[in-house]
Amino acid sequence: MRRVERKSMYNHYTMKELPESELPYEKYLQIGTAGLSDADLLAIILRCGSKKLSALQLAREVLCRKQKSLLNLHQMSVDELMDIPGIGKVKAIQLKCIAELSKRMAAMPYRKNIQLNRPDTIAAYYMEKLRHETKEELLIVMFDVKNHFLEDEVLSIGTVNASLVSPREIFLRALKSQAVNIILLHNHPSGDPGPSHEDIKATLQVAECGKMLGITLADHIIIGDHQYISFREKGMLN
Repeated sequence: MRRVERKSMYNHYTMKELPESELPYEKYLQIGTAGLSDADLLAIILRCGSKKLSALQLAREVLCRKQKSLLNLHQMSVDELMDIPGIGKVKAIQLKCIAELSKRMAAMPYRKNIQLNRPDTIAAYYMEKLRHETKEELLIVMFDVKNHFLEDEVLSIGTVNASLVSPREIFLRALKSQAVNIILLHNHPSGDPGPSHEDIKATLQVAECGKMLGITLADHIIIGDHQYISFREKGMLN
């Protein structure tokens, strides 16, 4: 169970004025990472605060914005983080890199299980990467003749409402990797993975182009918030 951060009588103190037991580094040495609050962990990453705020107070400022949680690291831009007094460009970039590392670490256990004919394994691998994005991203996932995973690439980053890319761009990328089978994958920032009319139309167009080139569009997976829809599973590619 995640440790709920307790209110402290020391909240208004600077790091130097805090009792040793309240310092994040000292708390880590005494009880380890599991016993640290979200603010403690962020303070250790930030290392130092500003003239007015300690690293711990600065961490709390980050956590109290927007989602009022660690999800702020995903959902706040560098510029938004820099709006917090004491967060400069370097600290903002560090926080965004920590967020990206967390997504990649969450995905790693699923990578070895990726199977072309198992949409759930594809969705599980890309879920953390895409479900936090505020704009639509379209990826191509490529497989060889033996259905082994080759690589993936972001083809486009669209507006909040749409991500558009031509079949030409899709198949130029597939041909470059000598892919025989491809899967398209994109997110819906709304959290609802239900395909739009445009999604369906574009998918069928890509599938037809692929037939002429000998490259099979094996699936189009739409990622929502902890849910997905697979055109393959729904029989929408026939």
